[in-house]
This record gives sequence, C-alpha cells and structure tokens, in this order.
Amino acid sequence: MDGDRPDVLLTGLLFYDLVLTGLGKPPTPGEEIWTRGMGCGPGGIANLAVAASRFGLSISLATVFGDDFYGAYCRDVLCDQEGVDLSLSRTADGWPTPVTVSVAYGHDRALLTHGQEPPYSQDVLMGDPPDARTALVHLEAQPREWLGKAAANGTRIYADVGWDPSQEWSAALLNQLSLCHAFLPNEAEAMAYTRTDSPLAALGTLSELVPVAVVTRGGDGAIAVDQITGEYAEVPALDTDVLDATGAGDVFGASFVAASLGGWPLAERLRFAVLAAGLSVRHHGGALAAPGWHGVERWWRSQSDPGLRRAYGFLADRIPADPGPPVHHAPVTPPTPHIPVGPRT
Repeated sequence: MDGDRPDVLLTGLLFYDLVLTGLGKPPTPGEEIWTRGMGCGPGGIANLAVAASRFGLSISLATVFGDDFYGAYCRDVLCDQEGVDLSLSRTADGWPTPVTVSVAYGHDRALLTHGQEPPYSQDVLMGDPPDARTALVHLEAQPREWLGKAAANGTRIYADVGWDPSQEWSAALLNQLSLCHAFLPNEAEAMAYTRTDSPLAALGTLSELVPVAVVTRGGDGAIAVDQITGEYAEVPALDTDVLDATGAGDVFGASFVAASLGGWPLAERLRFAVLAAGLSVRHHGGALAAPGWHGVERWWRSQSDPGLRRAYGFLADRIPADPGPPVHHAPVTPPTPHIPVGPRT
C-alpha cells in the first residue's frame, strides 16, 4: 500500500451467489435434479475485491448492500474476513441484495438472478473518486463520469467488458479505452468488438487503442501485448479439473493487476493470472474461490511437473516469505453418497 492511497479502486453490483455443482446431466424443464455439491458466498464485484485483497493489495470498494440477510452476510465477509474497505459503500433500506443461483455443469455454468436496479449509481457512490493506484472497471455502453475523474487523478484503469445481449457490439464502447491503461476482454468479446476473425487479429487492433491489451482464451490460455515495454506474451492454460468456473475471469484480472503493480515482465504477469484463475475453478463460487498467495505458494511447493517448474520458476522469487494463512473458501455442502430419488411431494 502506498501510504493511504488504495492499491485498487472498485465499484459495481454485488450479488449473493448460491452455486450448485455435481450435476449428472444438464437440467431440463419439468425435471428435478439432485446435485452433489453446493457453495455460497459474495459474487459480482466482490470477486475482484476478494481476489485482489488476497494478494495483499488494499481495496476500496463502492457498492450497494441490501438491508437483508444476504447483504449483511456479504458485508461481514468482505469487511471483517477479507479486509476490504467499504467506506464508499452504502446499505439501501428496502432494497433486496441481488441473488444469483449458478448451476455449474462441465466447464461452464448457467446463471439465474433475482434483483432490482440499485438505488445508487456508480457515479453517486464514487463522487470525486479517491486517489488510487489502479481501478478495475467493467466497461458499459454508457460511460461513467467517475472513470474520467479517476484517470485524471493518475489512477491506472484496467478494464474488461461483458457479453452484449443485443449482439450489436457497438464499436463506440472502445472509445473509452482512451482512459485505460489495460483492456482484458475474452476472445469472443475481443473479436466481436473489433470485427476481427481471430484472437490474434483482435489483439492487434486493441493494442493500437490501449497501452496493454490482453485477450483471454479460456482453455487455450491468454495472449497479450504491452506497447510500453514492447513485449508480447502467449501462455497456455493450466490442465485442471473444473468444479465451478464462476468468477475465473475476475480472478484473472485481479491477479494481473497484482503482478503489474509488482512491475513484473509481461509473460510473468500473464502466467500468474492464468495460474490464479486455474486454481480458482477448483472451488465453489467466485469471490471465495480466489487462491491468494497461500494458494499459489501451496501449488508451487507441491508442483513436480518439470515443464511447469520451468515455466513458473519465477514464483520462487515472487512468493512472499509469509504467504499468509489459508484462505476461507465458500461454505460448502460436500458430495454425499446418499442422493434421494423420486419426485418431490
């Protein structure tokens, strides 16, 4: 932490996530399926907050909590357990905390969400944003006023973007990259917004619009260009069993920021983010699946594969002498051999 200056500034919508895993087959209408695992915890913007905090970064989060059980639970986890600064956040009377049920199947998941538009906008929550080293931002079609203010303060903006349900993929959204230091879309988003037909071509277009461009490729890893240093990097994904992919992209982004604040070479930043995201999918949920330094150190210490030892050898000099205590994973109902059968009455 640089004095009282937050390492990472965040704002966005928070969710209470309930994650169901261990489906034998995809759900179909009119059928009840008993799952073998269940986890719960904060989600949405909390994914970024927890993932970054677990790498020792100071986090200032501006979000809205409902005055209900879900809001109180998420506030307690973020503030008391994860050490996130919530002084910019508000609790809204009579507003329900959004709740998402994530049904994980294979390497993906389906989401069902109940919620309402929050009573406070990002610009109202932020006001004049505090001077922060970085901000992790989810770009939307309508630009946020606070973003320009933060960039003018010298805050380095790391941005991603979501799926466009309208399928219009307005190129005007990319105009906001003039405020950004880095842009980290996935390959489908990158190709759609740049009107290109390959992740590499999309990366080339984006690298002309922002100093650091990253395109994540899921099971194929990630590629990136840093125009400031002149570096290009391409790294594969980890070969890992996927329990729940919820929030993996957020863990990638937060980890990339943590490595960037450390001044690491681009290839190390990219490998570190791929590793953290790969470790996160082994656990339920988004926020509380983030590995932190403890999870990374444990993976490195147990790693015997010669290729991975070479590729990730930089971790020997990067992992802190004290990686901290084990992280808190999502409260989980573990797999059980007894699965009730028959219709519910």
